[in-house]
Amino acid sequence: GSYLKVMQSLVKVEVLILDDWGLNQLSRVQALDLLEVVEERYQRGSTVIIISEVPVGTWYQVIGDSTIADAILDRLVHNAYRVEMEGESMRRQGVKVPSLGQGNRAGAGV
Repeated sequence: GSYLKVMQSLVKVEVLILDDWGLNQLSRVQALDLLEVVEERYQRGSTVIIISEVPVGTWYQVIGDSTIADAILDRLVHNAYRVEMEGESMRRQGVKVPSLGQGNRAGAGV
């Protein structure tokens, strides 16, 4: 059904972006689903981008089950590029980011 279609699309999409990762703790079912997606993408060599304000050291608590967390994080961290940003949020600073209609085409076609 629709569950399988969603899971397949998460596995097959060229780049998977998890935005605001870690704001809520995962249930065991959610953690297992994430493991399945991450495992399939890892085997395919597919890109996963994670955007989070939660420190990586607390991701185990977010995932909940330490065995599942080990499996997920092992696959995410292997061959990963880690970029840590510092400073105040651009939103809090009042910086205006151009929308797609203002010449920024980074998200075109998404």
